[in-house]
Amino acid sequence: MLQTIISTLFPFFTWMQRQTQVTVKKDLMAGVTGAVLVLPQGVAYAYIADLPPEVGLYTAIVSASVAALFGSSFHMISDSTAALSIVVASVVHQVSSSSVIDQMLIVTTLSFLVGIIQFSFGVLRLGSLVNFISHTVIIGFTTGAALLIATSQVKHFLGIELESRLSFFQEIQSLARSLEDVNYYALSIGAATLVTSLIIKKINRKLPHLLIGMLVGSVLCLLLNGQLHGVMMVESMPGSLPPLSLPDVSPSIMEALFSGAFAVALLGTH
Repeated sequence: MLQTIISTLFPFFTWMQRQTQVTVKKDLMAGVTGAVLVLPQGVAYAYIADLPPEVGLYTAIVSASVAALFGSSFHMISDSTAALSIVVASVVHQVSSSSVIDQMLIVTTLSFLVGIIQFSFGVLRLGSLVNFISHTVIIGFTTGAALLIATSQVKHFLGIELESRLSFFQEIQSLARSLEDVNYYALSIGAATLVTSLIIKKINRKLPHLLIGMLVGSVLCLLLNGQLHGVMMVESMPGSLPPLSLPDVSPSIMEALFSGAFAVALLGTH
């Protein structure tokens, strides 16, 4: 009985006993590969959520560690997604001010609420309710999220500075009015990165095409002295984990975030 409870609460005790020298080597290779790929991906998701880039790395570290130790599946991938990032951005923009400190407090509270909701789903065995969400609805949502993300990132691709927190149509109108301000250095670097990624993916799907594309774009930016020509660079990130912080559990904040947290919880469960 005690062993069953321990294996349920701490599943890593079970899979640790199955480890061999062969599996450890394979897991190490998979871990290194995943870490290399998650580095640029986590930073990109943080930018989509309109948060500091290091937040994407912190999220990748925590979610992967918790899923590896306490997850119930050996095959399920636990990580941030572009769709969730855009939802988080919309929730944060509706509640917080432009202050980064306020945004981080809101994100912490949102994460806390999402965890409580998903934990409640598990205890009450309500996770199966997500299966009633039509696959067509999910496709429609992800397609809409993809359009929003693509539109919000075109300004970086073209090297154009626009106001933040614009709606979809406002973003398109602003881009159309600012086409004469295109930074052709940024455009060339972005195009080289995109084309390289697509070509590598076409040649061999097993190769990390996005990572190779990023390396090609980085080298081209270095050769063109992109920083001297107005190409935006990722700022240096702190080399340590952030201090622990508590969520804001005031009734007004919890009420304002609940609907957004419920949406994030459902999307994360699906």
